[in-house]
Amino acid sequence: MTMQATALKEDLFQYLVDNFSSDDEFLKQLLIDAQLHNIPQISISPEQARFIQFILKSINAKYVLEIGTLAGYSAIAMARALPDDGNLITVELEQKHYEFAKLKIEEAGLSNKIEIIHHKALDFLKDFQPDHNFDFIFLDADKSNYHKYVNLIDKYVRSGGIISADNAFAFGFVTQSAPERNPNDIKSIKSFNDFMRQKYFSTIAPVGDGLLLSLKY
Repeated sequence: MTMQATALKEDLFQYLVDNFSSDDEFLKQLLIDAQLHNIPQISISPEQARFIQFILKSINAKYVLEIGTLAGYSAIAMARALPDDGNLITVELEQKHYEFAKLKIEEAGLSNKIEIIHHKALDFLKDFQPDHNFDFIFLDADKSNYHKYVNLIDKYVRSGGIISADNAFAFGFVTQSAPERNPNDIKSIKSFNDFMRQKYFSTIAPVGDGLLLSLKY
């Protein structure tokens, strides 16, 4: 027993990826194809996807909302963890990303579970009137609007549901005063982390670039 976390050295990280990952041949190929289509390589990591799948199954999630589809990797991984009658809505602004993800969702045989929306997320959410509450919300889009998304969707998250956001470690710069990356992005993420821990019971899982998890009572 120890009070200090075990550092995730390269061999331990590889053990995690090799044994606790969402990846299969389809998802591996999806990332290769995405790169060939010049889609940014910023999807969630395989071990991060597995962690989210675990959360979805542990809360018996049926309805999921994702903001930021990119290539469809996370949407497909999450949909696989839902029951047969589950539903995932994912919103993507970029036309190229939308078309690519839509094709991959069809190839994965998940068009019956995943509804992909081509729209600016803030405008979509302002007019959104779902006929059910959501069990899980996943934010992985423009960091400066994370808190705005939460304010718009909070009323549609069930009691006991979870709001999650990627990049809680701000690309590794969350504790730095002069980050190498866009300072505005880092500032937005730090502010959002503070906002969520004050508004909800929250934690950060140290997988990928940090996964913020907030529980709605």
